[in-house]
Amino acid sequence: MNFLRGVMGGQSAGPQHTEAETIQKLCDRVASSTLLDDRRNAVRALKSLSKKFRLEVGIQAMEHLIHVLQTDRSDSEIIEYALDTLYNIISNDEEEELDDVEEENSTRQSEDLGSQFTEIFTKQPENVTLLLSLLEEFDFHVRLPGVRLLTSLLKQLGPTVQQIILVSPMGVSRLMDLLADSREIIRNDALTRNNGAIQKIVAFENAFERLLDIITEEGNSDGGIVVEDCLILLQNLLKNNNSNQNFFKEGSYIQRMKPWFEVGDENSGWSAQKVTNLHLMLQVGLDEDHELSDGELVRVLVSPTNPPGATSSCQRAMSQCGLLQQLCTILMATGIPADILTETINTVSEVIRGYQVNQDYFASVNAPSNPPRPAIVVLLMSMVNERQPFVLRCAVLYCFQCFLYKNEKGQGEVVATLLPSTIDATGSSISAGQLLCGGLFSTDSLSNWCAAVALAHALQGNATQKEQLLRVQLATNIGNPPVSLLQQCTNILSQLLPEIKWRVVEGLGMALPT
Repeated sequence: MNFLRGVMGGQSAGPQHTEAETIQKLCDRVASSTLLDDRRNAVRALKSLSKKFRLEVGIQAMEHLIHVLQTDRSDSEIIEYALDTLYNIISNDEEEELDDVEEENSTRQSEDLGSQFTEIFTKQPENVTLLLSLLEEFDFHVRLPGVRLLTSLLKQLGPTVQQIILVSPMGVSRLMDLLADSREIIRNDALTRNNGAIQKIVAFENAFERLLDIITEEGNSDGGIVVEDCLILLQNLLKNNNSNQNFFKEGSYIQRMKPWFEVGDENSGWSAQKVTNLHLMLQVGLDEDHELSDGELVRVLVSPTNPPGATSSCQRAMSQCGLLQQLCTILMATGIPADILTETINTVSEVIRGYQVNQDYFASVNAPSNPPRPAIVVLLMSMVNERQPFVLRCAVLYCFQCFLYKNEKGQGEVVATLLPSTIDATGSSISAGQLLCGGLFSTDSLSNWCAAVALAHALQGNATQKEQLLRVQLATNIGNPPVSLLQQCTNILSQLLPEIKWRVVEGLGMALPT
């Protein structure tokens, strides 16, 4: 402690002499008072000073606070004050608004203090073990500050704290008990976020099994807030953790996700909780403040940012267990809220992206209409329909892109619907190519853009289809001879403003075969 006082003393003027004496007197009261009320009041006063005089309180009071945790466990109030005080001196969270220079200096000093106080606290492993034992207390005023303090220690000195937890008797089991806590704020605290080793330990302690059982018992997507909490915890355990993702797949837990999406047609309306649950199951995560983030469940397993082998193995599992088929059923169902439909499209996109078996299956899906229409055609109809929501149209475009990604067979089938030999002369059915051409020359600018980008993906990396596209003929007006698609594009480009015309022409030239 004297060493820390010497190192840090030159960096800050510290508290005035009167405050230093006050802190010393409070520490003496904590150490020597025989009355619990006196000790409790002294610890409460230290807590009130611990943010403003963090250094001095940390230097003088840490040992006394740890002693309080050891000897006064029967009184939840003094334990809460002691844990909060330790959190204030160890955590680097800053609440005051400062200018840029002050903020930079304050943050640097705060990080130095946090790491050094954490090192002092963890130098005695029994301190961490003591904190873990306090997590057994069900009292909210003990368990919550205990979780917050442990989380702060993990952020400051993760590997050291994780190792102590691993060798501590019942250490991991005590963490697992938090998953069963009925209080949302404790279950959803940041304990499992960004701590890969803890995530892995928790996962191998049957966390997936326990959480999936709870979701099933609560009614899957029809469940309440408990289902939402379990889904958030699953996200914390899976996100950016390839080891846990592989364990989730190898443990056959992907198969248990299929019932989540057995929603059917619900024309009577969806509850807000059901919409939230489906969002979490499909794509959207919520942080601790319930703001939208980039968390995900199905999509986290097949994200394009995952290692290719991990993604393809999850895509295969989702196909084999029928999860992809269930998602496609939602795509073609009626009564699905627009936002859930949008997220389902995005999810299907990444389940099929670059995986030929799934792409082939998607190409075979038909909408339950009379006569049946391919799902791809139905989706493209929405994409070029200016009355559809913007996010839905963009989701369809992304789905079309994923369907064609590394899919020469699919690219050829799309371009073939543009060629004269394949066009239905009776006009009884509409093809993907006709919809793309219609969007390309629509008066709606978003349809123009979506169709152009979609058509570009049908040609990307495929010289054969670029050559085939030159054969496409369009009937522009009744009585006029047909013109090539390239000629029609050129006619439209000639009407653009001069300052952008050549940029477009340059881009078109790069896309055409040499």
